[in-house]
Amino acid sequence: MLTRLKVDGFKNLDRVDVRFGPFTCIAGPNGVGKSNLFDAILFLAALADKPLVEAALTVRAGDARRGDVRTLFRRAGGQIAERMKFVAELVIPGEGEDALGQTATASMTFLRYELELRYRPDKTIKTLGTLEVVSESMAHINRSGAKSSLGFPHKKAWRDSVIRGRRTSPYISTEIEGGDTLVSLHADSVGGLGGGRPRRVPASNLPRTMLSSVNNAAEHRTLVLARQEMASWTQLQLEPSALRAPDGFTASRSIGPNGAHLPATLYELAQTAERDHPGGSEDVYARVANRLSQFVENVRRVSVDVDDKRQLLNIAMTDRYNTEHIASALSDGTLRFLALTVMEADPKSRRLLCLEEPENGMHPLRIAAVIELLGDLAVDVQEPVDADNPLRQVIVNTHSPSVVACVHDDALLLAQSGAAIWNGTESSRFSIRHLSGTWRDDKESKEPTVTRGDLLAYLNPIPSIVSEEQEGHVGSTRVIQRKDMQLELPLVRSEAEPVG
Repeated sequence: MLTRLKVDGFKNLDRVDVRFGPFTCIAGPNGVGKSNLFDAILFLAALADKPLVEAALTVRAGDARRGDVRTLFRRAGGQIAERMKFVAELVIPGEGEDALGQTATASMTFLRYELELRYRPDKTIKTLGTLEVVSESMAHINRSGAKSSLGFPHKKAWRDSVIRGRRTSPYISTEIEGGDTLVSLHADSVGGLGGGRPRRVPASNLPRTMLSSVNNAAEHRTLVLARQEMASWTQLQLEPSALRAPDGFTASRSIGPNGAHLPATLYELAQTAERDHPGGSEDVYARVANRLSQFVENVRRVSVDVDDKRQLLNIAMTDRYNTEHIASALSDGTLRFLALTVMEADPKSRRLLCLEEPENGMHPLRIAAVIELLGDLAVDVQEPVDADNPLRQVIVNTHSPSVVACVHDDALLLAQSGAAIWNGTESSRFSIRHLSGTWRDDKESKEPTVTRGDLLAYLNPIPSIVSEEQEGHVGSTRVIQRKDMQLELPLVRSEAEPVG
């Protein structure tokens, strides 16, 4: 779970400081830089798992995918920043396994990770260069300060279930000795609180972050779990073709970022329940169908069709007229709702999910429902984390007033772009503002708040209509000008509840 992110020097992000809750909605016009914030999160995820240059190649847009990493740095006019810095505060799972199946138990679950990178020209390639680690650190955040550091309202029982352990020394640190910058990896063995001689490597020699090199739970149990947590941060882009595709018997039992493996994931949930008790599979299918019916009409039953001959699994939905439809016959919207419903039911789905413009492809009357479901996907911080309440986080961005109207004010952030002077050159600057009177008021912030009055123009985007005489249109009337439409037009369904 990512609770705070500070970014400086990455794309158009200049001294950005964002605090996240379990569910966060970032609203703003197109082109303001909302996607760049997601790119920063996903870049950190890639850096936790891949070499520096490979991680850069995963960042969308620009020339980074063609090998020019300079497009990742802040720029204004002809100037390009030489460094970028990230600070992330995160909550990690208390237990897990490394790649070899060794048990990992975190010595502390609330951590602060800092990473600074710079551009280094490559003499072998005239126009391109590479990335170099300037400094890297991973330290614990004391349990005594956890409530204040988290910021968002929560119950003590929830905090005690996720913030555990004790630590007296850092896990990764950076020091300068004799003009050389050294990154140190400190011991964190089972049964110990740290200590031992650290492994030290010159920062300029690192082809990847120190965090991404850790894979042995016996020596670095907390960092193994931190690396897994960060690498799991995902942008969910549900594609109809992937959602409709059947799965083989040996397919992954986890829904992919594009929605792949929906049949296999639902089948695994059903079979796991059946092994626990007879009839458990039908209980799973019934729960998923009941949940789906809250968002989609005419749902009577959801199941997985098992084709033993071709060894394929396929989604099947039965409507109230007892007609069965396989996935290829279901609408895009129904499949998206089903995927989110299955993810909500899957206790193994514990990760940060980023979604761009969840309203896309949705009927306006369904927008409130999809935002409600996304809010329910996130962990409930009023209850302890357990199998029925996994540590899951959702961050969405949008430009839709309909989405903004459905979100609780303490979950809303407004992204804006304004003029700023950077290195003596005028440029645009991305900023994030929160609404006054919400929990972020208690945190230090250099950005001014957004009042509810400032949101009126955003929530009422229909511009003033010029007269027909001015436009020269005679004999026709705009819909909004009709006399029978002069009553206040509801932005969303009146029964829609806000989601946070």
